Amino acid sequence: MKPPCFLPLLLLSIRMHAQFLQPATPDKIYGDLFIEVQMQKIFPDGKTFVDCIPKRKATDIMYDYGIQKGPNFNLKKFVEDNFEMPQPVAANYKSDTTEDVVTHIKKLWTVLKRNPDKEVEGSSLLPLPYPYIVPGGRFREVYYWDSYFTMLGLKESGEIKTIRDMVNNFAYLIDTYGHIPNGNRTYYLGRSQPPFFSCMVELLAGIQGDSIYQKYLPAMEKEYEYWMDGADKLKPGDAFRRVVRMKNGDLLNRYWDDSMVPRQESWREDYMTAEKSGRNKIEMYKHLRAGAESGIDFSSRWLTDNKTLVTIQTTDVLPVDLNSLMYHMEWTLAKAKQINGDDAGAQLFREKAVQRSALIDKYFWNDKLSFFTDYQFKTQSNLDHITPAGLYPFCFLNEKPDFKSLLGKKVAAVLEAKLLKDGGFVTSVYNTGEQWDAPNGWAPLEWMMIWGLDRCGQKNLAELAAKRWIKLNIRVYKHTGKLMEKYNVTDLNKEAGGGEYGGQDGFGWTNGVLLKLISMYGNP
Repeated sequence: MKPPCFLPLLLLSIRMHAQFLQPATPDKIYGDLFIEVQMQKIFPDGKTFVDCIPKRKATDIMYDYGIQKGPNFNLKKFVEDNFEMPQPVAANYKSDTTEDVVTHIKKLWTVLKRNPDKEVEGSSLLPLPYPYIVPGGRFREVYYWDSYFTMLGLKESGEIKTIRDMVNNFAYLIDTYGHIPNGNRTYYLGRSQPPFFSCMVELLAGIQGDSIYQKYLPAMEKEYEYWMDGADKLKPGDAFRRVVRMKNGDLLNRYWDDSMVPRQESWREDYMTAEKSGRNKIEMYKHLRAGAESGIDFSSRWLTDNKTLVTIQTTDVLPVDLNSLMYHMEWTLAKAKQINGDDAGAQLFREKAVQRSALIDKYFWNDKLSFFTDYQFKTQSNLDHITPAGLYPFCFLNEKPDFKSLLGKKVAAVLEAKLLKDGGFVTSVYNTGEQWDAPNGWAPLEWMMIWGLDRCGQKNLAELAAKRWIKLNIRVYKHTGKLMEKYNVTDLNKEAGGGEYGGQDGFGWTNGVLLKLISMYGNP
């Protein structure tokens, strides 16, 4: 029988990534115990167990589990006896709402900061060598794309060393594991997140000078290789990992995850979704995991029927935001190589960026909707979702500024009609019960929309949305003493909801974006 066409690519990828250490994940370490804990839902949040730290050797725990399990076995008590339970970040922290929100956030950085990690046997935490900021709540580790938006506020607070430390941590992760994982946990190693590392380098270089580009050039090159793995051997019409070559030879990127099982931190949820779908389970896990790599987990954006998770199709979608970020990575690599004296390398990456810019216009501009939308490469058609992702090209693309300004007028009209609400921009036009849909607004996407509008000349709408978002954030802070992961921007008297876990406070990227917007538009 002829082997599948992707097999040589797969073997090549395995060889390429064998050099990087891949620590065992909780499902591998604890086997049946892990599955029983997650499927019986002994903790309300599936992330609890995978963040636990064993009190003794895993082999000893598993030996006792094998002996003790039976009809009268108390699974929860066994886990609590053998593992240290993780605590929410800043669980006992009390805010002083008489303080203005800027002062509050500056104090909160110390609460959310973690010192360099020490390796703990049996822990899922991937130790980092420098201090870092965590988001808050259940998110006790660093997160990739969160950190860029957090850095926007760290800069406003003068926390430059913290920014530098976090960029160093991400460079360390690239060197150690071949990419920046979703977060510094073993169970996140199968995927990354939206690649904002080049944006972080650009942010830091804006503070400390062009030598920053030289310093992080090797890390940026390695990250680019990760996202483009297999591209040079990909035949027209085929896809491999994060690259897709169209039938005409055009090359673009998608989200992906290398694992073929439910997410460890959402094992039961993914298993139940796959069961309910009636579809191939491995295919479902791939789509769900790719949705997690996108950071938009989950949204009608990935659903073929715009409403139910069982119709998820993430790996079949070319996302406009991802390809805009890849453009920025290519452009930043060109700049870094130029500064480093590599004229030929700089020219190569400039050409890659210009080519991708043309492909973004070609595949993602949806003339029917007057908006940039995702592209379904299997059906060769634009999707009809109006989402914040459509503003990413305006944030990054340098080509044809007059044309982008013209498109910006059209996009602004669509945004104002479809997504602008009393509290800012809503994340989609659909209310599905998923957390990245209506009625919720999220700080990183608010920033990308405001930034994109400002950059293409739509400054009035950018300011209007920014002031509504600032006002909502401060209103909730004054009422609750908290800054939240997400907000209900449609009904300002209700909390945000949806998704696999409850609302989280802290909150890294909300703090960062709010400080940045206040610095630009004032405190209403």
